Amino acid sequence: MTTTRVLRVDPLQPDPTALAEAAEVLLRGGLVAFPTETVYGLGAAALDRQAVRGIFAAKERPATDPVIVHLPDLTGLHQLTDDPPPGLDALAAAFWPGPLTLIVRRGPGVPAEVTAGGDTVAVRVPAHPVARALLLAANVPVAAPSANRFSRPSPTCAEHVLTDLDGRIDLIIDGGPTQVGVESTIVDLTRHPPQVLRPGGVAVEALRGLLPDLEMVARFGAESQAAPAPGQFVRHYAPATPLHVFEGAPATGRLALFRLAESLLAQGNRIGLLAFAEDLGALPAGLFEWIEPLGPESDPSFAAQRLYAALRTLDAAGLDVLFARLPEPVGLGLALRDRLIRAADGKVHRA
Repeated sequence: MTTTRVLRVDPLQPDPTALAEAAEVLLRGGLVAFPTETVYGLGAAALDRQAVRGIFAAKERPATDPVIVHLPDLTGLHQLTDDPPPGLDALAAAFWPGPLTLIVRRGPGVPAEVTAGGDTVAVRVPAHPVARALLLAANVPVAAPSANRFSRPSPTCAEHVLTDLDGRIDLIIDGGPTQVGVESTIVDLTRHPPQVLRPGGVAVEALRGLLPDLEMVARFGAESQAAPAPGQFVRHYAPATPLHVFEGAPATGRLALFRLAESLLAQGNRIGLLAFAEDLGALPAGLFEWIEPLGPESDPSFAAQRLYAALRTLDAAGLDVLFARLPEPVGLGLALRDRLIRAADGKVHRA
């Protein structure tokens, strides 16, 4: 078993010596977890086939799920593609560094393990100071999916990474909690019109300012089939405790939620709830044993920061079932809905 070390750094001004040490681990084929502005990533040198295979082994991730390659800036893109698509430069200028992933044609130097054997590769330039400093220190493209066991809620702090991957990876850079809290938005620029394959940290509304014909495509695929991008499987980001999610206007969604919760409580189930602030005043007494607040539905950015930590807390509480109401599909609310639906194995109660 690998001994996993933890290096704590200032998230705004990380120690160059610590990052040089982490970069050396990457360059010799090791695995390093590090903070990005979205979630913690598990990094390996992207052009090193064996190193990338190590990611899949540590996470128990199926080979059908491609990973995102991280660059310190746009100048490294030539290592990943020979065919930059139209629109890339404008999107990069507007949203990089930041929580936007762009899918481009895969170049000959990119291992098939990175792309699930497909002919495209997902690329982004992260904004987190620690991630950027590490990428500059390593000076190689870094493949980095979320630093967790496959299909578990993503990690938004180093403690989450250690819980899932202690003894499986070489190093964790602890740069404190992440800021965005959900993964990047993924846009496929190889399709015409371009498509959003995963909503995330950049709102679809903002992207349509540059891509007015942008389509939103929701895929809920099986693990047995190669996915075109990360986050496409029907079950993902999921707690071990069964999760029920409810669709509908706030009042009707709450009513449907409460009715099912009352039925399950009568059967002796211990129930947990992910609750928006608007729901808290309407909760029947004694119905939920554990409540994790997500803040106001009108502020989905706060809910995004809280989501995965709240799911992990509820999952560790020894409950029998979890409940959540889906937010409106606007801005970051679209990403929250996507994560909650997949965390519920694609099953939605419609009020």
